[in-house]
Amino acid sequence: MSKHKLSDSELDQKREELKRALRAGELELGDAVRRMRQLTGLSQKVYAEKILKIFPRVLMDIEGGRGNPRLETLEKVAKPWGFRVGFVPITPVDR
Repeated sequence: MSKHKLSDSELDQKREELKRALRAGELELGDAVRRMRQLTGLSQKVYAEKILKIFPRVLMDIEGGRGNPRLETLEKVAKPWGFRVGFVPITPVDR
């Protein structure tokens, strides 16, 4: 991710791109969570502790595609972005 600070309109555009990709099922969980955090400009430690109220190691594992996060943890990750955890229909590609 670029080191320069995004303008409000650039940030809004990136957020909408992220939400579209999530709705379309184009992102794996770890990639989605990493992109969410990167849009905030926060480190894993700060984002985990201050925003999500989880341990940084848990966030690192999720972003890395490792671990087995609890439902409660996934809900904490989804909520700041206006999402909730639920069932998603399987598409022919998923079968």
